[in-house]
Amino acid sequence: MKNSQVPRVLLVEDDPTSRAFLTAAVEAVPAQVDGADSLAAAMALGASQDYQLWLFDAHLPDGSGIDLLARLRRSHPATPALAHTATGESEVRERLIASGFSEVLVKPLPAAAVRGAIRRLLDLPDCDVPLAAAAIEEAAAPVWDDDTAARALNGNRAHIATLRGLFVQELPNARRSILAAAQLGNLDALRGELHKLRASCGFVGAARLAQAVQVLQAQPDSAQSLERFDRAAQETIDRAE
Repeated sequence: MKNSQVPRVLLVEDDPTSRAFLTAAVEAVPAQVDGADSLAAAMALGASQDYQLWLFDAHLPDGSGIDLLARLRRSHPATPALAHTATGESEVRERLIASGFSEVLVKPLPAAAVRGAIRRLLDLPDCDVPLAAAAIEEAAAPVWDDDTAARALNGNRAHIATLRGLFVQELPNARRSILAAAQLGNLDALRGELHKLRASCGFVGAARLAQAVQVLQAQPDSAQSLERFDRAAQETIDRAE
């Protein structure tokens, strides 16, 4: 797509923090972004507007990214599509690729990685300098890691503050849903809530909570892991800027 027209992207993501992060990343391509939080909303937009690229969450409240792609492909067979997910398992990636997605982005990830994938699919020049990913040491993870958040958003402090405010606003509801699912023994609901929260933690630099989420994902039946998550969530809320 080598022309001066700014591409239009359909972004589908039900988590508000993740959607805000991805919107900022895509707009910096530069591109226009239309956002949707469900399969139904995305179908309505896809029927009324032509897009140069689709960026779909693999898991939606009323379906899946694979379902959405199959439906929109009936009328738009050539539109390139990216999937994004917090699940890093190879079989998930293979299933998404087999369904027609060109690439799969695993959240959390830097904004530069999102822009790079979009530019590759649209044949646009890559203007970003590659950024090295930094691992967070578990024993020393801060409640808020400003460096991690800055890397994710290429140093845009205004976006960091906005996303953190939205994240902290949504966190109490996510916390209640996770604790309720754990107490009821509903592991499917628990995994779904943890899946969404993990990506949001990475975007805003909520390092200690991100670690607690990862531990609980690995040990969903552990009372100790659940207590650690609850404590980290409260610390994250208490120390919000």
